[in-house]
Amino acid sequence: MKMHQALGQGKNLFTGYGEGHVLINAERHEGNLIVTPDSVQPWGVDDFSSLAESHFNMLLDLQPEVVLFGSGASLRFFHPRLMAALVNAGIGVDVMDTQAACRTFNILMAEDRRVVAAILAI
Repeated sequence: MKMHQALGQGKNLFTGYGEGHVLINAERHEGNLIVTPDSVQPWGVDDFSSLAESHFNMLLDLQPEVVLFGSGASLRFFHPRLMAALVNAGIGVDVMDTQAACRTFNILMAEDRRVVAAILAI
Protein backbone atom coordinates (compact mmCIF):
# COMPACT_ATOMS: atom_id res chain seq x y z
CA MET A 1 0.00 0.00 0.00
CA LYS A 2 1.23 3.50 -0.77
CA MET A 3 0.83 6.33 1.69
CA HIS A 4 0.71 10.01 0.84
CA GLN A 5 3.66 12.16 1.84
CA ALA A 6 2.79 14.96 4.20
CA LEU A 7 4.87 17.10 6.51
CA GLY A 8 8.39 16.28 7.58
CA GLN A 9 10.70 17.48 4.83
CA GLY A 10 14.17 16.09 5.42
CA LYS A 11 12.88 13.54 7.94
CA ASN A 12 12.07 9.85 7.59
CA LEU A 13 8.50 9.30 6.54
CA PHE A 14 6.83 5.97 5.86
CA THR A 15 5.52 6.23 2.31
CA GLY A 16 4.34 2.65 1.87
CA TYR A 17 4.44 -0.91 3.13
CA GLY A 18 3.93 -4.40 1.86
CA GLU A 19 4.83 -8.00 2.55
CA GLY A 20 8.33 -8.09 4.03
CA HIS A 21 9.14 -4.42 3.46
CA VAL A 22 8.36 -0.79 4.16
CA LEU A 23 9.06 2.28 2.05
CA ILE A 24 10.72 5.19 3.82
CA ASN A 25 10.90 8.34 1.72
CA ALA A 26 10.06 6.05 -1.24
CA GLU A 27 13.12 3.85 -0.57
CA ARG A 28 12.48 0.16 0.04
CA HIS A 29 13.71 -1.35 3.32
CA GLU A 30 13.33 -5.04 4.11
CA GLY A 31 13.41 -6.85 7.42
CA ASN A 32 12.96 -5.67 10.97
CA LEU A 33 13.90 -2.03 11.58
CA ILE A 34 14.40 0.73 14.11
CA VAL A 35 13.24 4.01 12.59
CA THR A 36 13.59 7.51 14.00
CA PRO A 37 12.88 10.77 12.22
CA ASP A 38 16.62 10.93 11.40
CA SER A 39 17.81 7.31 11.06
CA VAL A 40 16.92 3.85 9.81
CA GLN A 41 18.79 0.83 11.09
CA PRO A 42 18.30 -2.93 11.14
CA TRP A 43 16.75 -4.26 14.33
CA GLY A 44 18.65 -7.37 15.44
CA VAL A 45 15.57 -9.43 16.23
CA ASP A 46 14.76 -12.55 14.21
CA ASP A 47 11.01 -12.68 14.77
CA PHE A 48 8.30 -12.04 17.34
CA SER A 49 9.04 -15.19 19.35
CA SER A 50 12.68 -14.19 19.82
CA LEU A 51 12.00 -10.75 21.33
CA ALA A 52 14.03 -10.11 24.49
CA GLU A 53 14.47 -7.28 26.98
CA SER A 54 17.74 -6.33 25.28
CA HIS A 55 15.87 -5.56 22.04
CA PHE A 56 13.88 -2.89 23.84
CA ASN A 57 16.59 -1.71 26.26
CA MET A 58 18.73 -0.62 23.30
CA LEU A 59 16.03 1.93 22.42
CA LEU A 60 16.85 3.89 25.59
CA ASP A 61 19.96 5.28 23.87
CA LEU A 62 17.72 6.96 21.29
CA GLN A 63 16.00 8.97 24.06
CA PRO A 64 12.49 8.62 22.65
CA GLU A 65 9.37 10.18 24.05
CA VAL A 66 7.35 7.28 22.68
CA VAL A 67 8.15 3.90 21.10
CA LEU A 68 5.77 2.42 18.55
CA PHE A 69 6.10 -1.35 18.31
CA GLY A 70 4.86 -2.70 14.98
CA SER A 71 4.15 -6.38 15.62
CA GLY A 72 3.91 -7.49 11.99
CA ALA A 73 0.79 -8.22 9.93
CA SER A 74 -1.38 -8.75 13.01
CA LEU A 75 -1.55 -7.21 16.45
CA ARG A 76 0.47 -9.26 18.95
CA PHE A 77 1.39 -8.31 22.50
CA PHE A 78 4.68 -9.27 24.13
CA HIS A 79 5.26 -9.87 27.84
CA PRO A 80 5.30 -6.54 29.77
CA ARG A 81 8.71 -7.33 31.30
CA LEU A 82 10.29 -6.78 27.87
CA MET A 83 9.47 -3.07 27.99
CA ALA A 84 10.06 -2.52 31.72
CA ALA A 85 13.19 -0.38 31.22
CA LEU A 86 11.33 1.91 28.81
CA VAL A 87 8.34 2.30 31.11
CA ASN A 88 10.59 2.88 34.14
CA ALA A 89 12.32 5.66 32.16
CA GLY A 90 8.95 7.34 31.55
CA ILE A 91 8.85 6.41 27.85
CA GLY A 92 5.48 5.57 26.38
CA VAL A 93 5.18 2.29 24.48
CA ASP A 94 2.34 1.63 22.04
CA VAL A 95 1.81 -1.79 20.49
CA MET A 96 0.05 -2.05 17.14
CA ASP A 97 0.33 -3.91 13.87
CA THR A 98 3.12 -2.68 11.60
CA GLN A 99 0.79 -0.84 9.21
CA ALA A 100 -0.73 1.17 12.06
CA ALA A 101 2.73 1.84 13.52
CA CYS A 102 3.88 3.29 10.19
CA ARG A 103 0.87 5.61 9.96
CA THR A 104 1.13 6.67 13.61
CA PHE A 105 4.87 7.32 13.29
CA ASN A 106 4.19 9.80 10.46
CA ILE A 107 1.65 11.69 12.55
CA LEU A 108 3.85 11.91 15.65
CA MET A 109 6.94 12.79 13.62
CA ALA A 110 5.03 15.61 11.90
CA GLU A 111 4.19 16.93 15.38
CA ASP A 112 7.95 17.02 16.17
CA ARG A 113 7.61 14.28 18.78
CA ARG A 114 10.67 12.17 19.66
CA VAL A 115 9.23 8.97 18.24
CA VAL A 116 10.93 5.65 17.53
CA ALA A 117 9.33 2.86 15.52
CA ALA A 118 10.46 -0.69 16.27
CA ILE A 119 9.12 -2.52 13.25
CA LEU A 120 8.73 -6.23 12.59
CA ALA A 121 8.34 -6.93 8.87
CA ILE A 122 4.81 -7.64 7.71
